[in-house]
Amino acid sequence: MGGGYIRSVELFGMEDERSYIADLPAVKHLADIGGLSFDNSVTFLVGENGTGKSTLLEGIAVAFGFNPEGGSRNFSFATNETHSPLHEHLRVIKSFSRPKDGFFLRAESYYNVATNIDEMDRQIASSSPIIDSYGGVSLHEMSHGESFFALVMNRFRGDGLYILDEPEAALSPQRQMGLLIRMNELVQKNSQFIIATHSPILLAYPDALIYELDERDITRRRYEETQTVSVSKAFLNDPKRMIAKLFGTE
Repeated sequence: MGGGYIRSVELFGMEDERSYIADLPAVKHLADIGGLSFDNSVTFLVGENGTGKSTLLEGIAVAFGFNPEGGSRNFSFATNETHSPLHEHLRVIKSFSRPKDGFFLRAESYYNVATNIDEMDRQIASSSPIIDSYGGVSLHEMSHGESFFALVMNRFRGDGLYILDEPEAALSPQRQMGLLIRMNELVQKNSQFIIATHSPILLAYPDALIYELDERDITRRRYEETQTVSVSKAFLNDPKRMIAKLFGTE
């Protein structure tokens, strides 16, 4: 599997940064190693809550030109200025190819994206409503999972850069497998994915590049080596024993 539209990211100018991002493990370790390479079509960022993987993903997306709250690069709405200043310290090294399509998904602000689409269609008279690109039905008229899957199936067209923050939050295990199928179709159409996830299902994408973030470092891992997979596997292999250990009744 080859690379994509983002080849690598480099951190710079953090010496005088005084915000909370300077203390995030992801940022500290990125400073130690200088940057990250994205030499596969699919790259995952995994790690415990609080390590900064979503902040790093957001920084990459905003540095590339996406709206901080999500959407395509044409979205410019803002409801809450909650994004970090990390993008100001990230240098995105791009390939010679430019994506024809792209989308940044933040699970926590996807509602705002759906609202903005409805508002634009009400305000802008057009023979082709924006929502037609998302399946033709308001994303607010579906469940969270259905609306996200409609986005992936209808709006993601290929030749694109897709940056997704914990997409499994909206999806059942079966739908996560459906997402794997759609990802593979889009990779065959010259697309690149960068995804922050806790899902052992999504992480199984063949030959994906996986970076695991923890308090110690950022490490390139094989699928079986990630904590997400090893913990999930241990639990599913013997749930009764794991529950006993967790509850102190073993």
